[in-house]
Amino acid sequence: MTPVRILNGLCAALCLSLAQAVWAHGGEDHGEHAPTQSTPTAASGTAPQRLPDGSLWIPKPAQYRLGLRTIRTSTQNHPQAIELNGKVLPDPNAGGRVQTTQTGRIEAGPQGLPVLGQRVSKGQVLAYLHPAVTSVERGNQQATLAELDAQYALAERKLDRYTQLEGAIARKDIEAARIERDALKQRRDAVRGSLNAPEPLLAPVSGVIASSSATLGQVIEAHDVVFDIMDPSRLMIEALAYDASQLDGLSEATASAPNGGSIALRFAGAGRQLRDQAMPVLFRVVQTQTPLAIGQTLKITAQTRQALRGMAIPRAALQRLPSGDTMVWLHEQAERFTPHIVSTTPLDDATVIVLKGLQDGDRVVTEGANLLSQVR
Repeated sequence: MTPVRILNGLCAALCLSLAQAVWAHGGEDHGEHAPTQSTPTAASGTAPQRLPDGSLWIPKPAQYRLGLRTIRTSTQNHPQAIELNGKVLPDPNAGGRVQTTQTGRIEAGPQGLPVLGQRVSKGQVLAYLHPAVTSVERGNQQATLAELDAQYALAERKLDRYTQLEGAIARKDIEAARIERDALKQRRDAVRGSLNAPEPLLAPVSGVIASSSATLGQVIEAHDVVFDIMDPSRLMIEALAYDASQLDGLSEATASAPNGGSIALRFAGAGRQLRDQAMPVLFRVVQTQTPLAIGQTLKITAQTRQALRGMAIPRAALQRLPSGDTMVWLHEQAERFTPHIVSTTPLDDATVIVLKGLQDGDRVVTEGANLLSQVR
């Protein structure tokens, strides 16, 4: 083979290799399973990613670690609900207040002064109140007692004389003398007992001590509150409604507990006199696993008779956007989640009704939605 033919063969082989390199690496992959620009592949790793269109790519292992759970939406009729702010109050038939009727000094009862949370029984002596009197008042009482003693002694002697002269004295005069003697004795005993006798402070109902302002030796004024007694199993919640039309048909209600629990309520009644331009509404606590305190504020969701058509989803599925809108995450594909802005209204303390923004059959993320919002 001549050197010219060898050179021509090498040139042809070199041109063929350059052409193959250009066609195979022209800036894109011409393979059968080439991924698009917005869809990550296994080569991108298994970490969740936020795509340019705002949706999320969450691999199956990551979905399991995040604990994601979904439900399918369905349009149904639900009772319309309203939200009210309420305050815990004791049941007026199961709570009581111990107040003083006069100025005096506090002393311990037979079992000492009760402490907060202590259970007491109706009629139990909680403390004694020794009336506070001035020296002048005490002197007047002692003078009155001395006068009554003298009158009683004279009446006693008069009765004795009449008894000895029973045949000469009319029977009605003897009975009158006896009645006068007995009346003076009762007056004397009443005044003598008021000098040093303390006033017992009794429990009006059975329950536990909710508040106490009593200390040994404390001098308190008349009408001061010494003890508040309540029954923890019988509580009520008072709310304020600013629209009287919303109160028509109220029946069942729920309240959100601070620990995330739910408190079952039942409508008890509503006032017809405005208070701070609102109508007071009372609910009775039916069932709760959360201890409540008097004066504690709660958010109440009360259901009315009016019906509303929509899709019920848990409140945990809702996420708040910086713009103020409310959104949910939809599981549209096996590893793809998209955000959707929705309009909702409350159903109870744990559920809302979606009025628009979703369609029947959509898979809404109900658990782990807050974790999806943190994916970047």
